[in-house]
Amino acid sequence: MAKKNPRDADRRAIAEKLRQDQQRQERRRSMLILGVCVVVVIGLLAAAVIPFLRDRAEQREAAGTPLDEIGASAADASCDDVAEQAASGNNEHLTIGEPIDYEQAPPSSGPHWANFLQGSEIRSLYTADDRPEVERLVHSLEHGHTVLWYDDTISPDSDAYADVSAIAGKFDGETDKFIAAPWTSDDGDPFPEGKHVALTHWTGGGDSGDQLGITQYCGAPSGAVVEQFMDDYPASDAPEPNAP
Repeated sequence: MAKKNPRDADRRAIAEKLRQDQQRQERRRSMLILGVCVVVVIGLLAAAVIPFLRDRAEQREAAGTPLDEIGASAADASCDDVAEQAASGNNEHLTIGEPIDYEQAPPSSGPHWANFLQGSEIRSLYTADDRPEVERLVHSLEHGHTVLWYDDTISPDSDAYADVSAIAGKFDGETDKFIAAPWTSDDGDPFPEGKHVALTHWTGGGDSGDQLGITQYCGAPSGAVVEQFMDDYPASDAPEPNAP
């Protein structure tokens, strides 16, 4: 019988050790990649979940806060006096999809598109990503809605936006006819200097000559101001109060 060559055994032992070392390195590399992936996924989930939980906590806290205690007080909201001007555009429906150039920023009346908001489309709070077109919101004004417009300075991560959200949370957009919506630089002129919130309402009965566009500009969101504004200009005081 031929004798085994010790060198062959050594080479096999070395090869086996190299193979085992390579497997260990591959396992470590795989575990490292897996660990990095887990950290990335946890980071992404945290980025999404933490703001959601914070918003939910703020909403729960605001739910127990009276409307007139949300945001700035009426005295500290830097509001202008309520302005009234003759309304226009009653039942004036322009081509859907055709932009309408409103002279007032934001409009409190005017021609609008015929496809008014209804049902689940009506919410008490919109962001720049999901807001209906201004032309449809003006139609909602004609139906008795009060619209709180907030400008670009009120970003989603700001305390002012949290106040707007809390105010909107006090209303059902469809039944209470309150809407908070952004006014962006693409919509028209900016608000007057130092003003970042505008409340609008369209009052009046069937005679268009008696209809008024109501506007109040404020420097900060104020539940107390909103409450007073909606008391003074209720949803029932509108050209078409029985429409959605």
